[in-house]
Amino acid sequence: MTAAEEQRIERLLSMAQRLIEALECDVTQLKSGKTGSLRTIDPEIVRLSALYGREAAALTAQAAKSTRPDLVNKLTEATARFRALLEMQLRLLTRMRSASEGMIHAVAEEIERRRAPTTPYRGLGRAPSAARPMLINSVA
Repeated sequence: MTAAEEQRIERLLSMAQRLIEALECDVTQLKSGKTGSLRTIDPEIVRLSALYGREAAALTAQAAKSTRPDLVNKLTEATARFRALLEMQLRLLTRMRSASEGMIHAVAEEIERRRAPTTPYRGLGRAPSAARPMLINSVA
C-alpha cells in the first residue's frame, strides 16, 4: 500500500468519526424530544457528509485489500456504527414527524368541527328541508 492510500483511509476514518459524533449528538437530542439543535443540519457537517460520500465511493477494493488489517478493521467498525446511527436517526425523525403531523391533523379537525354550524334537533325521521321564503296570505 502506498502512503497516499493509507492517508486516504485514515482521512476517511477521521471523517467517519466526526460524522458519528454528530449523529450520536442528534440521536441524544431526538430521544429527549429536542429538534432545534441537531448537528447534522449544520452546513459544515453537510459538507463533511458529501465529502465522506465521495471519498468512500472512491475507495477501491484493491486499496482496501492492500491496507493494513488494523485499518481495515477500524474502517469496518466505523462504517457499521455509522450505518446503525443513521438508521436510528431516521427512525427517530420519522416518529417525530408522524407525531407532529398527527397533532396538526387533530388541531385542523377540531377547528373544522368548531366552525361547522350546529344543527338544532329536528325530530326523528325527518330530513332537514331546504330554506324557502314563507308566504303569508298567499292566494293561489
